[in-house]
Amino acid sequence: MSPARNGTAPVRRLSATSAFYLQASIIVSFLAASSAPTPLYASYQAAWGFSPITTTVVFGVYAFAVLGTLLTLGSLSDHVGRRPVLFLAILLQATVMLIFANASGVAALILARVTQGVSTGAAVGAVGAGLLDLDRAKGTLANAVGPVTGTAVGGITSGLMVQYLPAPTQLIYFVLLGVFLVQALGVAFMPETSALKPGALASLRPHLRVPSALRQPVLIVAPALVAAWALAGFYGSLAPTLIRRLVGTTSTLFGGVALFVLASSAGIAVLVLRERTQRTLMTFGSSALLLGVAITLLAIDAASLALFLLGTSVAGMGFGAAFQGALRGVIPLAAPDERAGVLSVLYIISYLAMGLPALLGGILVVYAGGLVSTTREYGASIMLLAAMALAGTFSTARKIATAPLLGRATRAPRAQRGHA
Repeated sequence: MSPARNGTAPVRRLSATSAFYLQASIIVSFLAASSAPTPLYASYQAAWGFSPITTTVVFGVYAFAVLGTLLTLGSLSDHVGRRPVLFLAILLQATVMLIFANASGVAALILARVTQGVSTGAAVGAVGAGLLDLDRAKGTLANAVGPVTGTAVGGITSGLMVQYLPAPTQLIYFVLLGVFLVQALGVAFMPETSALKPGALASLRPHLRVPSALRQPVLIVAPALVAAWALAGFYGSLAPTLIRRLVGTTSTLFGGVALFVLASSAGIAVLVLRERTQRTLMTFGSSALLLGVAITLLAIDAASLALFLLGTSVAGMGFGAAFQGALRGVIPLAAPDERAGVLSVLYIISYLAMGLPALLGGILVVYAGGLVSTTREYGASIMLLAAMALAGTFSTARKIATAPLLGRATRAPRAQRGHA
């Protein structure tokens, strides 16, 4: 019996436009929550007396939790729908905010970061695919600009709140808690955009599922993804300490400034270059990563904050362009029922690149050459990966450019035979 016949009013759902912007806001808020603790690491370290290794562990366990969740839950929304996965992920993220707000030691921070990683890992595939379900072109753009926008907003907002507002280790988390509760309500009224299909339990087995037609495109963009997200890992873990050393201050605000400059530059690049070709994005992104990191390393030797922020800005533009180019080179090729799984693979590469080098960097800071030496080695590795991505882009472009010529060469004799 229909709702009208049994006397109950039908449930009103959000429009497609409202649902699109709701899901875009979820990307922003989840990444804002992931970067919100960054300016607080120095405060936590001072209060609880832990080493730089612990800082990178707290940062890195988040990335590995995202990674593990993507391996198991990354394609779940392709089977059960976007709405239930997003709703549960948001409620879990709200719980994380309460854990952070009441944290009293390193164990609580690690618990919060692991839980946050699970929540984010469950959400990114579902929300990314949901955006593409509603609008393929705008969805690809939102998937590129959303994470960097959220990272920028979370880093600088947290830094400002910690520096100038009361309850420095709690307020930012309560604000984000309110945001997540509103978003959960919105998801409850969001229309479902993915048809249910069997195999949900089987999809929970850890796997990397890339359709055969997409394996080569994924391999081509992988170096750029690794370079970009390894850079993000550095700015989320070690850069706050480095920039405070350059400035000669203990202000927590500077802990969020570098991350804000990196992420906001990335977001601007995504928006400005959104009409450019995928090749242009990859070429510009890889080149800007190379140049930006080189400037940043020079700034460290010169002890120049201005030069450091300039290099960060250039590298951030490279991050945004390379990430958008990587998505543009893969996602439009995926079928609708493959989108969440393919997006999850790209995020697995990204989060592994973000977490593992950051953790290794923390170990090197303590047991090897120290912060400055580790930064130089870290930067050189990113530059090498960016150079590999640039070489791969040029190689692919040459193959594409010569393919039509070869095709015409083989067709010509057929045409001549047809006239004979």
